[in-house]
Amino acid sequence: MNTQNLIKELHFKATRSSGAGGQHVNKVSSKMVLSFDVSNSNELTDKQKELLCKNLATRLTKEQVLILSCDDSRSQHQNKELVIQRFLTLIKASLIRPKKRKATQPSKASIKKKAENKRKHALKKSMRKKPDFD
Repeated sequence: MNTQNLIKELHFKATRSSGAGGQHVNKVSSKMVLSFDVSNSNELTDKQKELLCKNLATRLTKEQVLILSCDDSRSQHQNKELVIQRFLTLIKASLIRPKKRKATQPSKASIKKKAENKRKHALKKSMRKKPDFD
């Protein structure tokens, strides 16, 4: 996966940012909205698209479009860089396949240790009981 080609497939839209900032907020479109069409991407393989759709299911629209936005900075260029970084880290994290767990048997030493601890614990509990004088 080439990140440069992936960035070329992104669509950007500048909108007005919300929040404090006085008149600056009302006249400058500094918020950047990034959209990426997962299903129509030429850079991703079919397996990668499947994996992304599965891992990012809650973040995708019905048309399989990922939408991210950034309005952290008052600079449009800085917000664009930040949203691209977020996008790349999100894609890289979503493409990682977790290793399958191999089922293993407990060792004989661990079984013996567990039984010994259980025996000691039972003895400690039994010592707390009132003595039986029958």
